[in-house]
Amino acid sequence: MPISGSRRSDYRSWGGTVAGEHLVYRPRSLADARAALTATGGASVLAYGNGRSYGDVGLNPGGRLIDCRGLDRFIEFDRQTGIVTCEAGVRLADILAALCRPDPDGSGWFLPVSPGTRFVTVGGAIANDVHGKNHHREGCFGRHVLGLDLARGDGSVLSCSPQSQPDLFAATIGGLGLTGLILSARVQLRRVVGTGVEAEDIRFAGLDDFFALAAESEAGWEYTAAWIDCLATGAALGRGIFSRARHHAGIGVPPPALDPKIAIPFALPLSPLNRLTLLAFNTAYFHKLGRRGRRRWVGSYEKVLYPLDKIGDWNRLYGARGFFQFQCVVPNTVARDAIAELLARIAASGQGSMLAVLKTMGDLPSPGLLSFPMAGASLALDFPDTGAPTRQLLAALEAIVVAAGGRLYPAKDSVMSAETFRRGYPRLPEFLRYTDPAMSSGFARRVGLDNRLREAA
Repeated sequence: MPISGSRRSDYRSWGGTVAGEHLVYRPRSLADARAALTATGGASVLAYGNGRSYGDVGLNPGGRLIDCRGLDRFIEFDRQTGIVTCEAGVRLADILAALCRPDPDGSGWFLPVSPGTRFVTVGGAIANDVHGKNHHREGCFGRHVLGLDLARGDGSVLSCSPQSQPDLFAATIGGLGLTGLILSARVQLRRVVGTGVEAEDIRFAGLDDFFALAAESEAGWEYTAAWIDCLATGAALGRGIFSRARHHAGIGVPPPALDPKIAIPFALPLSPLNRLTLLAFNTAYFHKLGRRGRRRWVGSYEKVLYPLDKIGDWNRLYGARGFFQFQCVVPNTVARDAIAELLARIAASGQGSMLAVLKTMGDLPSPGLLSFPMAGASLALDFPDTGAPTRQLLAALEAIVVAAGGRLYPAKDSVMSAETFRRGYPRLPEFLRYTDPAMSSGFARRVGLDNRLREAA
């Protein structure tokens, strides 16, 4: 029986600023997913994971969506090697819950790389080649993908890996869902000495201190990142709290619950985040470590890796208009000055969020042609949508990043120009040779990933 789709207008970006009507298919099997991909009608199609992309990279307004959350089965797990094979709709949270429980001595298998939420699918993690706080040690998620099965719009299914169909594999890692529909994947988990972590939080006064702490921590700590007071100015510009953590031998902790402990029931008409509330929060948070300015603790990795996952639908806190997230990476040679310029521009605007994150990235190459990270420093923060002032600020920040030779993260983006995307991703012409003509997205159309750009390339 052919699979049928339904017209839906309730699929929105995680930031809440992008929506549109889609013809949505919700397959419950790999065969259904293939049928949805090749369904007649001519409209473009895109895979949809768990909806955690902040902008339009995971949406296809006016076209078709294949909601992959029903493709949630584990196919195989080898406990000796740590290799898991699963369907693309399996979430990282599901892997943690099922496969990453500690052995009696506290050790166990663990995700090699994870973004700031465990509620993303394996397919989405591959399509965006996600990274985490351990990029300097483990690189991107794509480095740990051993192979995948990819359905194409012409009805074919190809097994791709670094050894088989290597070019298509490289295009699919970080390929934004534009090379086909990922059906399943084989991922190498990482063995850790303990599923719990030892962590340390250190208050610092400015950017010079941040970069010194980052350099000092890279050798001995697996996870590093810093919260930044995005409203601080003058001598306090770039002040924050540096956090570092590593798996601790003999300390095993169970995975966090699959359901958040609390949830935001609805979006408020107006965002409670403004200059006054941000100033009060940031001041209090900066001083939370007391006079000593340092704290060390041992416990669950949830606090280190997934602080927001405890709150269901936390994106609703930004109000009915939603929010934009901005994330960039700038090269090491200009990182200190470029980050200072970005923070000064943000502070002057009075806009920003309670969660501004600054971290360094290593030089481990990704197999993906369009992967976001590069050696340098990455800044990420949210901006409640206030209309024209927010868009003007984002355009100003984008210009600073381009001038510094950096790039923006498509998984977080809603407004990047086609020229910025082209300049930030020099392997784009190579990537375009492997896109599937059936696939498209709001992001792809916005930045010109169409026939005109292909011909120009």
